[in-house]
Amino acid sequence: MNQKLFSKDFTLVVIGQIISLFGNAAIRFALPLYLLNLTGSSALYGTVTACAFIPAILLSPVGGIVADRVNKRNIMVILDFFTAAVILAFSLLMNEGNLILLLTVTLMLLYGIAGAYQPSVQASIPALTSQDNFMAANSVINTVSSFSSLTGPVLGGILYSAYGLKPVLWACLLCFVISAVMEIFIKIPFQKQVSEGGILKTAKNDFTESIRFIRKEKPVIGKAVLVVCGVNLFLSTMIIVALPYLITEVLDLEASQANRLYGFAQGALAAGGLTGGIGAGIFADKLAIHKSGNLIIACAVCVFPVSASLILFSSAIINYMVLTICCFVIMVFSTLFAVQMMSFIQTETPQYLIGKVIAVVLTVSMCAQPLGNAFYGILFEICRGYEYAVVLFSGVVSLIIAINAGNIFKRFSVE
Repeated sequence: MNQKLFSKDFTLVVIGQIISLFGNAAIRFALPLYLLNLTGSSALYGTVTACAFIPAILLSPVGGIVADRVNKRNIMVILDFFTAAVILAFSLLMNEGNLILLLTVTLMLLYGIAGAYQPSVQASIPALTSQDNFMAANSVINTVSSFSSLTGPVLGGILYSAYGLKPVLWACLLCFVISAVMEIFIKIPFQKQVSEGGILKTAKNDFTESIRFIRKEKPVIGKAVLVVCGVNLFLSTMIIVALPYLITEVLDLEASQANRLYGFAQGALAAGGLTGGIGAGIFADKLAIHKSGNLIIACAVCVFPVSASLILFSSAIINYMVLTICCFVIMVFSTLFAVQMMSFIQTETPQYLIGKVIAVVLTVSMCAQPLGNAFYGILFEICRGYEYAVVLFSGVVSLIIAINAGNIFKRFSVE
């Protein structure tokens, strides 16, 4: 196993992630915004983005099983090429037939590919670095992810507001092609596992084994996942729906300005992730699992200023600034928590199980996402003129979950 962090192969994985995730961030920013601009409906926006998450949930465990049984490099290459093909197909068909249906299907494919892709990236870290470098490696992966998510929406928002959707599509297509070609040259150590029975039996056995490991041997992982589900349901999805809806439909902003500002707000989210990722690397020795509840409590507390601002101020710019700053801080703390949990899972999970366990964790934590997106999309639609009440509700429930999570995590410590 490589002892130094930035080996040639890990460096190629990192560069490939920067390019691929930039394209992913830009396309997943532009397509939902295009839908919201066309319809102005938060309910439709929430429903479509909820549907988009379903394939990610279904394919994430498949991605984990495949990641442990197939060369992870091949998975990355194939899925990046396939993503480029999906974007090409959408760009050629967007002026034909039912655009909303086509956009929904395209988003479902993109999210599904991402769900199958991510376990391979996370599972490749133990194969490319030593255990002493797990926290640093996860910090790097999260940092480049956040950097790409920062530049993707910002540049995508500028390009979209100036020239429309088509140039964004072609730029993203090029990103995925370049990333796939680069990943061909990565060498990830791979040892083929023996399969017992057919594909379905093997998948069932693998999934059962990973569930047993989480429930029986490392129950703290299972409890952490349940906490993440609660936070995703009541906090993360509120931000996902509220950010574009409040900025482009509620605040008194001119349309092109609102689209640009939404891009900057998405960039602020990513900048928060970037800051959190760098912070996780700097403070790696101080991040302990029994203190992780404090990070979630900090996330929940940051919601209340947004609701207060919507009540107290009529200025669109003031509300926008408060919303953006609070989302930035939430992302800092949530990224610290995510890096901490992923490093803990990688350290405590055997090599032959790591892809499957990560996939189960990602799958279960994502289950709340479509429900939350649809819920808040409808709730914002019902509460037109009283959006602050929806935000306040999210903050109160999230804080209750966070306090309970803090009590749970205090019982555990990592030796």
